[in-house]
Amino acid sequence: MVAAFTTFAMLDATAKYLVQFYPTEQVVWARYAGHFVFALIIFWPRHGMGLIRSQRLGTQILRSLLLFTATCSNFVAVGYLQLAETSAIFFSTPLIVALFAVPLLGEKIGPRRWAAILVGFIGVMIVVRPGLGMIHWAAGLSLLTATAAALYQIITRKLAGVEPAATTQFYTALIGMVMITPFVPFVWQTPDLTGWLLMALLGALGGVGHWMLILAHRLAPAPILAPFNYTQIVPMVLLGFLVFGDLPDAWTLAGAAVVLTSGLYLLYRERRVKLAA
Repeated sequence: MVAAFTTFAMLDATAKYLVQFYPTEQVVWARYAGHFVFALIIFWPRHGMGLIRSQRLGTQILRSLLLFTATCSNFVAVGYLQLAETSAIFFSTPLIVALFAVPLLGEKIGPRRWAAILVGFIGVMIVVRPGLGMIHWAAGLSLLTATAAALYQIITRKLAGVEPAATTQFYTALIGMVMITPFVPFVWQTPDLTGWLLMALLGALGGVGHWMLILAHRLAPAPILAPFNYTQIVPMVLLGFLVFGDLPDAWTLAGAAVVLTSGLYLLYRERRVKLAA
């Protein structure tokens, strides 16, 4: 999990660099095209045509579209915000999952978990600072990324145990590539050698990162793995400084700490409730 989220941090840093020189649509295409090739290489020899057989095709497509939405909004947001800011806002995903779990999964949330959700959103507001004239419109895209990612995680829960992980990952790459490819010819800018290499790296990072997530979930249950999502803040801050010279301000660090603490408490309470049940 730590390796996977370090890989995703590298993916965001690569995307942030590329969108300064190439259209966002082209960068998103590179991410999904590379992921698609990776999925074919890894899964096709073992599964063949079984890779595309799905009992929940509509759900697979919806799940993939949600991740596609999260990817597009995130790639635009990282072009304007620091990596530490986008990751701090993205940490609200477990809070949003808890909110949506009530109507979509029928889960019950007690007063302490509601309080943790409220505190977490206060932490997001500390990062965004809407009343201090500091808010950037791209922060709204980061919130959209977190919301789409939360719905994506909920649908992933519903697919778990019903669909093979390989099929789910294949559709993730396939749908994203199908969605973005028609737009690419209208904005295409032929990359130089560095651009080609970074775009290839972008796709590889997406494929490898999701593959490591699969391996992690084979070895341990989700409640044990979930807290390690937050380790992403460390490589995000380091890459933001080393590559772009960005250092998060005190507000961003304070807000990230609040969101992280509330998210970890939610995970702790969820585990306690399930153990009690």
